[in-house]
Amino acid sequence: MAGAVPSGSRLRADARRNSEQIRAAAVGAFQGQGLAVPLEEVAKAAGVSKATVFNRFGGRIGLIDAVIEEVVARELFAVIDHTRTIDDAGERVTYYLTAIRDLQYRQPAFNDVLLQTYPHSEQLMEICRVGGQANEEFIAAARASGVLRPEFTPDDLHALVVDNALALKHGDRPARADYDRRTTYLLDGIRGRAA
Repeated sequence: MAGAVPSGSRLRADARRNSEQIRAAAVGAFQGQGLAVPLEEVAKAAGVSKATVFNRFGGRIGLIDAVIEEVVARELFAVIDHTRTIDDAGERVTYYLTAIRDLQYRQPAFNDVLLQTYPHSEQLMEICRVGGQANEEFIAAARASGVLRPEFTPDDLHALVVDNALALKHGDRPARADYDRRTTYLLDGIRGRAA
């Protein structure tokens, strides 16, 4: 019948479909461009209006909280978990720092997390907390085994990755070969005598 009002189940199905489309579009946009991508772009990629994004997720922070695990946390936590399986302290630090810098190069959203660009996102701040604990754990173990310079601290590591995040976010993006070469220089500079 023309002009009939859609049933409640039809509206719920449409809302679910819209939410799934928005989530998928946000994951792609955030991974490719970072967390500051205009919400209009997310809405367009999802085939919905910007108002629908706000209706479903409450705005940017709600959308970040809804997808940040898939965009950043899953891969970061996999790096942390794998690092814990490496027995040799020198290899552990080399893998961890190389993997973190790789994430920074490939994932603009990871740099937004490191820079705490959206501090009102509880999920984003939780990722920072877990990452900070991992830094402390790995640096303490590496210093104790002598593979890092004794004066190198978790705060130094934090400063290095934040400086790198700022350079990647606001500076000219280096060629991958140059970037990887600089990762080697960084590792050489912080290694202790045991390394």
